[in-house]
Amino acid sequence: MTTMNDPDTTTRAELMDVYRSWWLHDARWYQGVAKRFGSAVANEINAEALRFVATSIGRKVARQFGGKPARDVEELRQRYEMCADRTFPRELRDLQAVVLDDDVIEVVMRQNFAVTMVRMAGSLEDYECPCTEVHAGWSDGLGVPLVENCSTGCLRFGDPACRLLIRFKPEGVQS
Repeated sequence: MTTMNDPDTTTRAELMDVYRSWWLHDARWYQGVAKRFGSAVANEINAEALRFVATSIGRKVARQFGGKPARDVEELRQRYEMCADRTFPRELRDLQAVVLDDDVIEVVMRQNFAVTMVRMAGSLEDYECPCTEVHAGWSDGLGVPLVENCSTGCLRFGDPACRLLIRFKPEGVQS
C-alpha cells in the first residue's frame, strides 16, 4: 500500500483525493462568502483568485519553452492545453483547444467540475463562471496579448459545452 508521505509512491487516486478536499474547501468558502456578503462579491473574489492562479500557471508553462513566444498558432494552442492540464485534472474536465484562424483559438469544455459542484450545492443560479478570467490569466502568464476573450456558450446555461474564443495580437506568436 502506498502512502502520501512518500511523494514517489503517491497514486493518482490519492492525489485526486487531495484535489477533492481542496475543492470541497473552495466550495464551502464560496458558499460562506456568498451567504455573508452576497453572490456578486463571491463571484468577484473567485474570478480574481482564479486569474492570479492562472497567470502563475501560464508563467510556468512559458518557462518550459524558455520564455519565448510560440512558434506558431498550433504551438500556442498546445500551450493553452498545457495550462489547462496544470489547472484542472483531466479526470474532472473534458477540454480541447482548437485553432480557428491564425489569431483565434477556441477552448471547448464539455465537462466542467466547477459547474457540476456549484449545481450540486444549489448555487448555480447566482454563480458567474470565471472562465474568461482564467483564460486571460493563462494569456498574461504566457505573454500573449489578447484582442478578444469571450464566451460563446456555457454549460451553466444548459449549452452542450463551454466555448471560449481567444483572439490574440500577432506578437503572441513568432512570425
